[in-house]
Amino acid sequence: MGKELDRIELIRLMEKELKYARFVHTMAVAFTATGLAACYGTDIRKAEIAGILHDCAKYYSADKMENLCKKEGIRISDIEKGNTALLHSKAGSVLARTKYGVSDPEILDAIRFHTTGRPGMTLLEKIIFISDYIEPGRNSAPRLDEIRKMAFADINEALRMILSDTLRYLNGSGKEVDPMTQKTYDYYLREESASDLS
Repeated sequence: MGKELDRIELIRLMEKELKYARFVHTMAVAFTATGLAACYGTDIRKAEIAGILHDCAKYYSADKMENLCKKEGIRISDIEKGNTALLHSKAGSVLARTKYGVSDPEILDAIRFHTTGRPGMTLLEKIIFISDYIEPGRNSAPRLDEIRKMAFADINEALRMILSDTLRYLNGSGKEVDPMTQKTYDYYLREESASDLS
């Protein structure tokens, strides 16, 4: 593993590694993440680096993604096998560490869980998950304007809204739902109920 690259080097590398539209999306996620990090008083640099690298494995083959995960002892579920849409997050966390020199576990976990989320997410994980959904180039999801406003007012409510809409879309289109996404939604729904009772 080499030294951690600085933001300019990382941006240049992503511009070469990614297709142009994906690179534009990547920079929009990084920009949105820094805004949310500033809003919630957390590390802007970490948010930007996680945003820049969140899709770094996007164009690897499923076999290559699986091999990266296996080498690092990262478990791959049955639903993830051959599914690059899900696998790229886990593979990306490996690449961020081994290829781009990121050693910060917070950044690596934010990359790893940006697609499905997970119960008990850190603030940085929530920021990258939400930024990936609300960045300015996104325009097809329902309630986007409402969720964008909510993201800067109540990050947990924005998270619940995104998870709810994602599950509704996946179930309505007959696509398989990653159990982790359902577990994450259930967790934050329970958390909301507990706060209402307190």
